[in-house]
Amino acid sequence: MTEPGDPSAHPPLAGRVPELGAMELLLAVGRLGSLGRAARELGISQPAASGRLRALERQLGVALVRRSPGGSRLTDEGALVSEWARKVLEAAEAFDAGARALRGRRDSRLRVAASMTVAEYLLPGWLIALHHRHPGTAVSLAAGNTVAVAQQVVAGEADLGFVEGVDVPAGLDAVVIGHDRLLVVAAPAHPWARRRTPVTAAELAATPLVLRETGSGTRQVLDAGLAAYGGAAVPVLELASTTAVKAATVSGAGPAVLSELAVVEELAAHRLVAVPVTGLELRRALRAVWASGHRPAGPARDLLALTVRAEG
Repeated sequence: MTEPGDPSAHPPLAGRVPELGAMELLLAVGRLGSLGRAARELGISQPAASGRLRALERQLGVALVRRSPGGSRLTDEGALVSEWARKVLEAAEAFDAGARALRGRRDSRLRVAASMTVAEYLLPGWLIALHHRHPGTAVSLAAGNTVAVAQQVVAGEADLGFVEGVDVPAGLDAVVIGHDRLLVVAAPAHPWARRRTPVTAAELAATPLVLRETGSGTRQVLDAGLAAYGGAAVPVLELASTTAVKAATVSGAGPAVLSELAVVEELAAHRLVAVPVTGLELRRALRAVWASGHRPAGPARDLLALTVRAEG
């Protein structure tokens, strides 16, 4: 004896309700008057259709179709079952339409997280190209340092991320979509801007700089490059945005290390001067990242294709 609410009192529907394909076949036989024509309409062989129909009759325990040399006709029980089946199939079509609408809303939305350099200097052009290709796509952008971007992508808060660090963060798959070079820059009045010989890597490591915060891709590359010289000195200022670092450097707070992409205008206007450095390679890869095992789809896939094509 079963108690109210006991799951055994109501076996799963999957074992009791016929498959949708069998119900579609029954309706087709009733409409076309022929098992062969019904099979062709559904794209299955006649033997397969016969087997599907026999299985349906065994499952329900009643004869549904009366076969004759002139064709196939539904029995009275078959006509009744076909009416029930029609309602089930209509509900299934409504379910499918709703699911497709949900996919459509998902596919029309793109969440992007990008490190500061990519967000400020590369992503706008890519998003304009994406808009021309898919004008209905709504894009949200979260800008932060490389560590923050990786955390958002791993947590499923962003569909696609762009980072600038030394390595691929844990939990992510990646592809290189570009390269960038870091420059040492100083205000024109700074002694380094007027010296005739390059600054050595050891000098750079010993000098307090205006730097991006720990966790940024720029800081990761610099720290890795200066590791052989004891690491970077304690910074004179540590700031959370490229714009703030540039402003502080222009005002004379001290030299800085910034992306070449970020200082094009300042170098052209002579507000900053590029300082040659010897013994140090500050080139880095720019990467698109996504959660491991979940290849980008929809607008994220299209944006990724645009960035890879731009690099090629």
